[in-house]
Amino acid sequence: MSFLVSPGVNVREIDLTNVVPAVATSIGAIAGAFQKGPVSSVVTVTSEEELLKIFGKPQTTGNQFETFFTAANFLQYADNLKVVRAESAILNAGANSGILIRDDDHYQASFDTGQGSHGEWTARTAGTWGNSIGVQICASSTAYEQVLGASYLTVGEDAVGSTSIAVDDVDASGEAFNVGDLISFYSDSAGSTPVDEYNEYEVTAIDTSSNVLTIRLKDDPNGAGLQNIIPDNSYIKRRWKFYDLFDAAPGTSDWATANGRGTNDELHVVVYDTTGDITGFDNDVAGQRTSSVIEVFAAMSKNPNGKTAQGSTNYYPNVIFNQSTFIYWTDHISAGSNWGTDTTSTYTDVIPITIDSLTGGTDDYALTAGEYELAYDKFEDTESLDINLILGGRGGGAGDTASTQDTHHTMLIALAETRRDCVAFMSPYRSATVGVALSSTATQNVVDAFNLVPSSSYAVFDSGYKYMFDKYNDVFRFVPLNGDIAGLCAFTDQVADSFFSPAGFNRGNVRGAVKLSYNPTKAERDQLYRARINPVTNFPGQGVVLFGDKTALTKPSAFDRINVRRLFLLLEKAIATAAKFQLFEFNDEFTRAQFRNLVEPFLRDIQGRRGITDFSVVADGTNNTGEVIDRNEFVADIFIKPARSINFITLNFIAVRTGVSFTEVGG
Repeated sequence: MSFLVSPGVNVREIDLTNVVPAVATSIGAIAGAFQKGPVSSVVTVTSEEELLKIFGKPQTTGNQFETFFTAANFLQYADNLKVVRAESAILNAGANSGILIRDDDHYQASFDTGQGSHGEWTARTAGTWGNSIGVQICASSTAYEQVLGASYLTVGEDAVGSTSIAVDDVDASGEAFNVGDLISFYSDSAGSTPVDEYNEYEVTAIDTSSNVLTIRLKDDPNGAGLQNIIPDNSYIKRRWKFYDLFDAAPGTSDWATANGRGTNDELHVVVYDTTGDITGFDNDVAGQRTSSVIEVFAAMSKNPNGKTAQGSTNYYPNVIFNQSTFIYWTDHISAGSNWGTDTTSTYTDVIPITIDSLTGGTDDYALTAGEYELAYDKFEDTESLDINLILGGRGGGAGDTASTQDTHHTMLIALAETRRDCVAFMSPYRSATVGVALSSTATQNVVDAFNLVPSSSYAVFDSGYKYMFDKYNDVFRFVPLNGDIAGLCAFTDQVADSFFSPAGFNRGNVRGAVKLSYNPTKAERDQLYRARINPVTNFPGQGVVLFGDKTALTKPSAFDRINVRRLFLLLEKAIATAAKFQLFEFNDEFTRAQFRNLVEPFLRDIQGRRGITDFSVVADGTNNTGEVIDRNEFVADIFIKPARSINFITLNFIAVRTGVSFTEVGG
């Protein structure tokens, strides 16, 4: 406290308005194999559409679709899912060969200064999907557009409908044709008087021995040939394949001119689909040239110091890094000998550079137990990452047996118990229930499998798989239910509170289920429940319903219920967050009273919302003794009586004789 030196008024503010903050309870987390996306990085996904955009389509190989749809099913109920793509034997496609670039941080640490052995470009993320990417560079006005010299006059007339043109030389230095070039015909060397007006043709093949170009009418889906007779001695104007996607040819930027940094520093880049796997359009198919284009980058600079008019970097590797979804720059083309230098001379003029397509991208959907564990380890840090619901994904993890399930689920439980702020959701291994003829056999398989998994109140087991439609591959598939069960918890948070049970007909309806891998009877549900497994049941006319709310805790306890476990996670997280403001204060009655006044209104609110029936907060001299104070500690004992969900209903219907009063028999 400051003291006044001379007479005056000293004004202070004392803030006693602190409250226990609201905390998230619906953030999911999953790790596994995906078609594409960053590797070993935590990515937040808010919708199935975003999941698809970042991590690609569900795949049949290794039943990877189970992981995809576990995530997608959770996102039917919630809008915050943390996803990690596991690292395995996967590579990004490159211009020359495959290479693993995990994510943007990995690129900036190891590859943004050039990785020449892999060529000029690399797919943004690992996987065979990147092998479909084509890239073209147009680096000068002559590469963009050129009226070819006298040696390129056509030889003889070419008839209407012809798909080949004979020329004097197809590959003369500085004037060579390229596959993909767009050509048109003129009667003058300036290329101003057309002899086949309004028509342009795409070069699809070049025969260097006979100097013949194979052509087709530009953007015509029928791939038609010449539309008019081309007279002998006509001039040919050659244009870059994608010239019409840009306003002008690349030249010298305003920045380079203003700063005296040489000429011809601009280039254009186009990224396109060479197979149709990305866009549905194949760049090599007639009429699909522009439809196959994925990204367009105009008038970037070859100078590492190049700037836009707004002052941001215009250096083409940086622009690609900042803006592209599909590629990284990894090296300058060999013909661009002075690209990437801060020169005052002319940048190398080269013909359009075509990379059609990238190569060496690989997939690996068969994750090992160790690869799963390393991926889920990304969720371990509670201070940097807030999660509440861990999705187990594939029931058997790295395999499809009880033992691989045990390994996978034990790892998930260890993660949840290490964090102590979340619950892990788990399904049995696939063949335990899918394709099993008898419901009784499936039930026993599930019981036997989960008997191997350790007891924990931080885990929730479900009984199997749901049959759902895979709209991306136009098939029906069995998918583990753990994404749905975690999703029901998130849904419960939206319509009630986290301390309400997610089970039953009010909040436990599973979405998108055509049928279940098996539908347990009442006796089988009893068997599952005794084994701490929550049955999912199809009730005729009422849908598919989660019909249990047990945790995986073996011993009888309040914590063997999902709602109680999630209640305490909510209380612990919220109060612990509020308690941080007591750190470094004095352990005296004032601080203790502040803490009680902070926590008690919060607990009364939870009580009013039916989460607890009673509570007591003790933070005084009885538990903050001199010894505790001398250890620089603060102790608060918070006693909670949690509300319990109804699992069993007894209805007594009593028949009474005529003339007998109900009070005589009912009490």
